[in-house]
Amino acid sequence: MQHPQHGAKLLETLGPIFEGLRGRVTPDAPMDKITWFRAGGTADLLFQPADWDDLAAFLKALPEDVPLMVVGIGSNLLVRDGGIRGAVVRLSAKGFGDIEQVGETRLKAGAASPDKRVAAAALDASIGGLHFYHGIPGGIGGALRMNAGANGVETKDRVVEVHALDRQGNVHVLSNADMGYSYRHSGAADDLIFTHAIFEGYAADQTVIRAEMDAVQHHRETVQPIREKTGGSTFKNPPDSSAWKEIDRAGCRGLTIGGAQMSPMHCNFMINTGQASGYDLEFLGETVRARVAQTSGVRLHWEIRRLGEFADGRVVKPFLGAE
Repeated sequence: MQHPQHGAKLLETLGPIFEGLRGRVTPDAPMDKITWFRAGGTADLLFQPADWDDLAAFLKALPEDVPLMVVGIGSNLLVRDGGIRGAVVRLSAKGFGDIEQVGETRLKAGAASPDKRVAAAALDASIGGLHFYHGIPGGIGGALRMNAGANGVETKDRVVEVHALDRQGNVHVLSNADMGYSYRHSGAADDLIFTHAIFEGYAADQTVIRAEMDAVQHHRETVQPIREKTGGSTFKNPPDSSAWKEIDRAGCRGLTIGGAQMSPMHCNFMINTGQASGYDLEFLGETVRARVAQTSGVRLHWEIRRLGEFADGRVVKPFLGAE
């Protein structure tokens, strides 16, 4: 069960901290409007800061006892039906989406920049090595957090430094090594909000870069359900295998629960076929994990980020409680 008045009450309590801020605050914000799954509950407060200074001021003023979460463009995100307590920060493209060339082979990109726009900017600047972002349906903030990659290249291969604010509004500049990257994971502190980063590629001919981007796009269109309501890859690839192979082996290609389905086209993509709830999607995911573990002994790990509370009586246990 959702609690639609939580946000109004929290906003009444926190009202003074928003005086002087230029961003947009929305109480009881429906998260299904901003997630690519188009499912899930409400956030008590959704704050979209106008720019870096606005975000820093908000963080400095926000009481420590108010939970805080950060979301990007919503591509790799599943919000549970009970909603998200506390405040959610969403960086807008207007305030955090700038991309500029800062060296012969370097780009500076805001955390709200879509990955595809970074790839396009690199093409315009004749910078090679960033073409893989053309095939990742997300934003730079998420790419930095999860070391997003495609076609044999990962974010860690191109990041020079990352700029961030912590929970208290303090500035941090992290080197590539500071980010502690591994497969689909960053070791950076969870409370850091990435604001922008500098990437380095190499000088390349635009014709070559365009061909690489076209190859990425062709691959996506051929094997991925890119026109569906999906969050991208559902599970990380296990060692020495692929998540989709294990899912297929367990007989879960096309498996449907409620309005949620493992795509018949690419069975590591979970899709909302129309009216899926957050519960449908997560229950489907855990059903797949349980069946894969039973079939091959492989324990799949979620790549999709799941946030918020379960609705009353609609709790989904990991591996359906079989752990």
